[in-house]
Parts: sequence; C-alpha cells; structure tokens
Amino acid sequence: MQKIIPCLWFDDKAEEAAKFYASIFKNSKIGDVTYYGKEGYEIHGGKEGSVLTMEFEIEGQKFVGLNGGPVFKFNEAISFQIHCETQEEVDYYWNKLSEGGDEKAQQCGWLKDKYGVSWQVVPIALIQMLKDKGTEKSERVMKVMLQMHKLDIKTLKQAYEGN
Repeated sequence: MQKIIPCLWFDDKAEEAAKFYASIFKNSKIGDVTYYGKEGYEIHGGKEGSVLTMEFEIEGQKFVGLNGGPVFKFNEAISFQIHCETQEEVDYYWNKLSEGGDEKAQQCGWLKDKYGVSWQVVPIALIQMLKDKGTEKSERVMKVMLQMHKLDIKTLKQAYEGN
C-alpha cells in the first residue's frame, strides 16, 4: 500500500475528474468508490448514495478524489508535474489538460484544468538546461521560459545554445 496518497477535494466532481484524468494518462486506472450514507448529513450535506470518494491511479501514483462540497477550492500552491521527453508529449498533455481550463492561469508550462487543479507540463530537457553550471546558458533559458505559456523545447534549446 502506498504510504502517502494525495486527496483532492472537489465540490461534487470527483468521479468525473478521476475518469477525465484516467482518459488522458495511458498508465491509469479507476479504483474503489465510497458513497455517502444517511449518517452525518447535517454535517457534510452529501446526498445519500452519491459519491463520497473515488480512488484512481495515474502513472503509479494513487489519488483519492473527495466530494466535499464547495467549502475549499484548489489553488496554484499545489500542482502536479508531468515530465515529458518530447514536444509531442508536451503538446498532448497540454492540450488535453487545458481543455476547458482557466486560460489566464497558463504561464511557464503551468496550466489549470477545468476542475481547478494545477499542472506543470515540463520537458525533461528544460530541467537539464536549468541545471547547467554555465549560468549564462541557464539564464537565457529562464528568460525565454518566463515568456511562454506552453513550453516549446526547440525554442528553449535555441536560447540555451545562444541562438
């Protein structure tokens, strides 16, 4: 059993969100579902028989989606990074996850999906370029990256090479 499992608080869309994420990531699956019962309605307000929690797994990482009502909202203080090897992979995840999301929240490879969850679609090449000890190269990459919404590997490599 995974020791630490992130729990994502949704208003009432945990099941829909879990299925959405599972449709995007090839290595994913839907897990167990729990339902609200009669007990505690005056506290939680969940309709009897509606989904309380939805377990799902993406790329070996387990999650729980909780339908907790409109009390809490997601913000950018927590995000999930997707490390991508190719531009095609960057484009795929960016396009799928940003569909219906908040376009104003797209900056430097970050996006907010239609459920309010923040994602970072990050080329592995960017991580390697930013780790370069030659600060001039990494500074050029940083400057270019800060101007982007979806990250473009070719443009980042050109900045790295000084072109």
